This record gives sequence, C-alpha cells and structure tokens, in this order.
Amino acid sequence: MRSAVVVGAGLGGLAVAGALSGSGWQVTLLERADRVRPEPTAVVLWPNGVRALRALGLDAALAAISTPLPDGGVRRPDGQWLVQPRPASAERTPLVAHREDLYDALIAALGDRVDLRTGVTIRSVRAEPGERPVVGDGRQTFTADLVVAADGTDSVLRRQLAPATGVVSSGCVTWAAVVPWYQVPPAVADRPAGGEVLGAGYRFVSAPLGRHSSTGRGGVHWIATAAGAPRPEPPETQLTLLRRWYAGWPEPVAGLLAATDPAALVQREIRELRPLPRTYAFPAGPGGVVLLGDAAHAMPPHLGQGACLAFEDAATLQSLARELSLPDTLTAYDRARRSRAATVVRQTRRMSAVLQTRGRLALRARDAALGAVTPRLLGRAATVAERWRPPQ
Repeated sequence: MRSAVVVGAGLGGLAVAGALSGSGWQVTLLERADRVRPEPTAVVLWPNGVRALRALGLDAALAAISTPLPDGGVRRPDGQWLVQPRPASAERTPLVAHREDLYDALIAALGDRVDLRTGVTIRSVRAEPGERPVVGDGRQTFTADLVVAADGTDSVLRRQLAPATGVVSSGCVTWAAVVPWYQVPPAVADRPAGGEVLGAGYRFVSAPLGRHSSTGRGGVHWIATAAGAPRPEPPETQLTLLRRWYAGWPEPVAGLLAATDPAALVQREIRELRPLPRTYAFPAGPGGVVLLGDAAHAMPPHLGQGACLAFEDAATLQSLARELSLPDTLTAYDRARRSRAATVVRQTRRMSAVLQTRGRLALRARDAALGAVTPRLLGRAATVAERWRPPQ
C-alpha cells in the first residue's frame, strides 16, 4: 500500500488527504494547530473549483452546502453601474459555501485510512535520491512514499526545497465576515443579493449564502479590500474604520458593515509568491515531495482562485497517481500544475493593476475602459481561470 504524509490541514490538505485515501493510500495528515479550525467566513467556488470537488467525489456534499451566486454586476461608490449584471449558464455560475461547512464536508470524506494529527509543527524536510522523503518536527520524523506540502503561503517545506521563492506583500488588506441570516437587515435582505462596488483603492464584494437546513448556517458573506498594511487595532476599531471608509457607498455595503459582529471580522494581509517555484515536484527515492495550494502558488484573491486551484491540485494528483508510477506522477503533476498556476497568476496580476487604480484621472480612465472592455478583460480572465477540466 502506498503511503503519504500531507503537511497542513487547510482546504487543500484536507482535499488531497481524502483524495489519496479514497484511492487506497495510507495517509498521515499533520496540522500545526491544536485542532482543525476554519475561519468563520465563506468560499466562492468558481466553475473550475466546482469541477475539481466533483472529481474528488464531493458532488452530493457540495449540493447540500452551497448556493448559486448570480452575477451581481459592478458599481461605482456613487451607485452608477460600471458593469451591468449578466446572466450566465448554470455551468458557469459559481457557488458560495460557508467555510465551516466546506471543512466539515472535506473532513467527512477523509475515510479511515487518514491518521489526522494536530499540534504537529513540521520544521524540516529531506528529499534525497535513493531515500524516501522525510519530514520532522524536531522530536519525531514521518517517512512516506509521497510528502505533500500543503502548509500554506509560509510553507516551511517550500522554503527549504525552493529557497529562491519569496513571500511578498501585494500592498492590500482584506476584511471578511459572514452576517448570519437572522442579523441581515431588511434593507439588505430585500435587495438582489451579490455584486461588487469598486472605488479608488477600495473594493467591496458581497455574496448570499442562503440558509441550508442541513447546517443551519446562512446569511451574507462580504469581503472589503483596501490598499495599505494590516491594522493593529482591535476588531471593534477596525469595523469603525471600515464604516468610515465606505460611508456613502450603496447598499448593501453600509447595512452589512453595520450588522457585522466584531468577533466575526477576519483581517488578512494579501501576500503572494514571487517568483513562483521553478518546480512543484522534488523526487526522492521511489517517490518524493510535491507542493500544493498556497504553498505552490499563493496569489492575490482578485479572481477568487486560491481555493479553486488547491482543489485542482488535489484532483490532478489523485487522477495521475491512479494511473501512473510514482516517479511519473511527480513529473506529470509538475508539468500540469506549474503551467496552469503561472497562467492564472498572470491573469490575477493583470486584474490587480485594474482593481487597485488610484488618482482622479487614472480612475476616470479605468472606469471608462472597464465599462467598455469588461466583457473582453474580465471575461477573458474569468474564462482562463475557469477553463480547467479534470484530467482524463
């Protein structure tokens, strides 16, 4: 029986651990936190992410926890449309799910071949020819045929295996929260849900979660983005600042900020990898180490592709490992995932330049161009991101 060690029990780590377990592998899943603890936010799953989860066998679970997200269009802070809402086919409509529900679905899919261990902080990795890959926390070591580095943007494994890749700030910060369905103001609940408002260095996106009888969770998820560095103030003060920065913006912005519980607010600095690793696979003995998720391709969230690409990684690795020898799996995984990630990162960085425009003249030019070329600009970026299909 093949064996794998997966480092990191985030979305990507849980997905790949369940995928390998479902293919007959014995999997050890290592998480540095004392328990698997998702943020109380939501995840937008674009069509490529949905296809990946379905390829991983999570179709029924996804249907039970997700809500379709119609195109809500893009407006300016004064309420004028930059991009009118456009209908999309069911296949191209993204889904939104509460992050806790998604974690629950992935954990339920782990199966009895996954040994989940929490409170384990991996500090070293060894991948040498002729020897099976090894990771260790300073007290104990874990050896397997395959090690999957799913330990996030600050991946310890990537830093040791690909030291030329660094983590840099994108110059932006996001705040996110879910307003539960019973706290959503009537002025927000009565409006068409979803959509985006785009200003000078500021952005606000909202998405309805619905209310699922199977979990009891629901409401409206929102994300605010602003240029700058993380704020050190307590959540109550940060919310006060957000309400001031977004004052006068059209609903549902004010209503959602007013209804948000400070304890539900999640602040995150946007960081990315520059340059991307030159390889995602490091052979060792009969197997090796692969990078997955943010450990491989952390990028700004402007196309919403972080989780989706991680699920693609997991589905690709599962499919290749079923059909190929382990050395051939590593080679094929690197070839497929590195080129794919580079394409999406390139599109994301182009969108960063558009979305972070500041200055009166630059804003006028951006808004005029956005309204004129959005079907080509945003549409092409979205199409490139969504084009992926599970490997056959």
